[in-house]
Parts: sequence; structure tokens; C-alpha cells
Amino acid sequence: MTNEGWAEIRETLRARVGKDNYITWIEPLKLSALSGGVANFSVPTTFFGDWVKRNFADQILHQLHRSGAEVDRVEFALERNPNPAPKPTEPARKRATDEKEVPGAPLDTRFTFDSFVVGKPNELAHAAARRVAEGGPVTFNPLFLYGGVGLGKTHLMHAIAHELQQRQPELRVLYLSAEQFMYRFVQALRERQVMDFKELFRSVDVLMVDDVQFIAGKDSTQEEFFHTFNALVDQNKQIVISADRAPGEIKGLEERIKSRLQCGLVVDLHPTDYELRLGILQQKAEFYHTQYRDLVIAPGVLEFLAHRISTNVRVLEGALTRLFAFASLVGREITLDLTQDCLADILRASDRKITIEEIQRKVAEHFNIRLSDMIGPKRVRTIARPRQIAMYLSKQLTSRSLPDIGRRFGGRDHTTIMHGVRKIEELMTADSQLSDDLQMLKRLLQG
Repeated sequence: MTNEGWAEIRETLRARVGKDNYITWIEPLKLSALSGGVANFSVPTTFFGDWVKRNFADQILHQLHRSGAEVDRVEFALERNPNPAPKPTEPARKRATDEKEVPGAPLDTRFTFDSFVVGKPNELAHAAARRVAEGGPVTFNPLFLYGGVGLGKTHLMHAIAHELQQRQPELRVLYLSAEQFMYRFVQALRERQVMDFKELFRSVDVLMVDDVQFIAGKDSTQEEFFHTFNALVDQNKQIVISADRAPGEIKGLEERIKSRLQCGLVVDLHPTDYELRLGILQQKAEFYHTQYRDLVIAPGVLEFLAHRISTNVRVLEGALTRLFAFASLVGREITLDLTQDCLADILRASDRKITIEEIQRKVAEHFNIRLSDMIGPKRVRTIARPRQIAMYLSKQLTSRSLPDIGRRFGGRDHTTIMHGVRKIEELMTADSQLSDDLQMLKRLLQG
């Protein structure tokens, strides 16, 4: 198969797996050989190859078959660099014994891996952060974490820094926000200390920059960030970046910076699901019980909050903080009635809006299939039926149009969605098990 053939397959996969998955997992793949029924791909890291094999190998194999390739399986191996850069044997500059610590933003002692609750929506981000925190050879550079407010980006960055400092105290780990990076650069320009600024930031072992979208549109800061980034990568130093959206979606960010940020591992922290929110509340409640020993929390309260407050973990934790404090002040048990009275404003603002992605995840979990199969091409009944159920629920529980639903199901045509919806409507009247499954899923989604 030619490179042009693989390029055509990649474009098909882009429509099947979605833009973010394509940029993160498919685009970096390089078809290195196709022989003996095996398609061999080069990947940047072992971790990367393992993830693609678990989640996208079937779809890649399917598209290879459709293109006429005689392939039985796909394999992934590390890309070999014929001219690896030699590792520096000495620091770039002499470190005096009285050298000052690199000034960064303070780390929150609460934000550790032990206090981070892991669930399906943040499983990959947590695993990648753990790998970086091990402090071994750099496996992906940079690690780019993105997602909405309160989903755990900053928590994971602080956890990485804490773990690295504990494992290797000699490492120079610098964590700061993009705003602080810009402020220090402007200050260096004003005080004519740009060389000191460059030397400081390029001498660290690990650089962690939070909310990088802040430098978008700020030309001189972007220029310095770009050169700092390149200098650290050339020295094989680890970089961890966070933002509120994927690199390619940050308006005002230079294309060369977007390209650099996408060359590592880009991980999306999805909105939390019910199980993850309940786990966070249970952990938080255990902590508060050490402070409010006399308080009693009635059964069902945590479950109620996990259902009703779904958009933001910070809001969720803040609600529980307020609830415990209020119950302590008035000396009452934390009941469902007290919860609704105390948190009326938060509950009104947190009325749940069910998303197609949430429906897909919940249905995939219920029927024990992979999420990638939900939007993939497989037509076996064990996958096709749950997919149709998810299509039906998307039509019933969201206001999305049929073409929009089709796009969320791997780029399917709206007529395919109509067929799936009608099929479930026909079956549910005669199939009691299907009807029970639908009712259970609706309860889980609607809270």
C-alpha cells in the first residue's frame, strides 16, 4: 500500500472516530510496512501504541480491508530515530550550592494522586499523568491536558509536581500559569533581564504551564514560549501543558505552537459521569466526617447530589462544603429536604442537560462494549443493538437533530439514525428485556 492509500484511509477514520481522537491517536501513526498479512505502524511511544491497539485497531483493520489490503492484523512498534540527540552529560550551566529555588506558583497540598478520584472520563489523563510522574525517560512531550473548568486538569498537574519532587528531590520542577509566564517575561523586558529569564526557564528539568490559552494573541510572549518549548524538548526535558480546549481549537495561537503542542500526547478530560461524581462526594464526605463528627447524613443525599450537579466538580465539592457547614450551624441531620433547601440556588443552576456523549458512554458501560465500537463500523448484533439504543435515547433525551446525532455516531447519515430509532421503537413493544434496559438507562441518565 502506498502512502497515498494510507492517507485516504486516515481521512475515512477521521470521520469515524471524531476530530480529537483523530488528531491525538490516528494522525501520528506512520505505516512502516505491509507484508505477510501484517500492517506495521510506527508510534512515538509504547504507551501510545498500547492505547491505539486497544481502542482503534479494529477500525484501522476494517478500513484496510475495505481498501483491498490483504491484512490479518495490525502491529505497533516504536519509531526508531536514526540520529538520536546525545544526552547532555553535564548541566548547561554550573549550579552553585547556594542557588536559589526556581520561583513558581505554590502547589496545593490537597492536589495529590491519592486524592484524585479516577473514573472512565479521566482514566487516560490519570494514567498519562502517572507515567510522567514516574520521572523515567520522557515518553511523550508535551503531555497536553485539556477540558472544561473543574474537571481535574490543575489537580493532575499539581499531583505530577508533588510526585516528582518526592521521588527525585534534585529535579528542578517549575509549575506556573501561562499568565505568570507572560508577566515574568514582560517584567524581564522592562528590566532588561531577558537573558536571565531565558536561562532560568530553560534550565529546569520539568516545565508545567497551566491555562496556556491565556497567551493566545500575545505575540511576543508566544515567541518566547515557542523558543523555551523547543529548547527544553531538545534537552529531552519534560513539558506538561493544560488548556480549556484542544491545541487546534485555541484561537489566536500561532500555528507553529499548535503544531508543537500536538506532537506529544493530547488528552481530553471528559465531563464527569454519575459514578465518578458519587466517588468524589463519598471521599469528600469521609473527610468532613473527621471535622463534623456529630453530623449524620441520610441515605440517598450523596446520590441525589451526584445526579443533580453534573457540570463542575468544584461546584459539586462546594455544595457539599456548604451543606456540612449549614447542618453544623443549625444542628440538624443532613436530610434530602435540608439539602434541597440549603442548595436551592445551586440545584436550579445545575439542571442537567444530557449529552449524546454521556448517552453513548452509559449505554456502552451497560452492555459491556467499548465506546470506540459504539461509533465504529462493526455490525455484529452485540454491538449494533446497543448502538441503536444509544441512537434512540439520543433522539428521545436531547434536542439534537438527526444529522447532528449521525455526526456523533462516527459520521453516519441521518437515515441510519432514523432506521435505528424506528427499530428500537418496534422491538420495545415485544421485547420486555429491551424495555427494561431502556427504562433503567433513562433513570440513570435523567437522575
